[in-house]
Amino acid sequence: MDRSQKTEAVAELNRTFSEVGVVVVTRNLGLTVAQATELRNKAREAGATYKVAKNRLAKIALDGTDYASLADMLVGPTALATSEDPVAAAKVVVDFAKTTDKLEVVGGAMGSTVLDAEGVKALASLPSLDELRAKIVGLVQAPATKVATIAQAPAAQLARVFGAYGASEAA
Repeated sequence: MDRSQKTEAVAELNRTFSEVGVVVVTRNLGLTVAQATELRNKAREAGATYKVAKNRLAKIALDGTDYASLADMLVGPTALATSEDPVAAAKVVVDFAKTTDKLEVVGGAMGSTVLDAEGVKALASLPSLDELRAKIVGLVQAPATKVATIAQAPAAQLARVFGAYGASEAA
């Protein structure tokens, strides 16, 4: 990498750190190319990214961001998982780490809040933003459905009474 490529990489990482809701630091303990590709694809499907970055460049990019405290975790063969949704990146990485012993969750951060490996695992157990939205919509719709059912019940009962009365008059 020449100097201009390094400058561009630092600028891109810095832009990423200013836009995301969570950064998860992982340590690669011998992932194969196929496993790394699978992890990237799963991250992409969940709305997250998984990227290997040079530690020195990542540390430079962290300066001036909420994630500056992550610099101490960038030791050895690391990679960064990021997402705007605070749960997506953590969920993908933790789920993938359960399937292989070649990926270790080192820690992460949500803004200026630093998380250890257990904190990232706890974050991964939370429902995602889309799941929370679905639950809220369900909660909002449930009372409206009940109100509509209650409002229709008296009209249906009246119709049955009138029908029964009409049947008795005809007989």
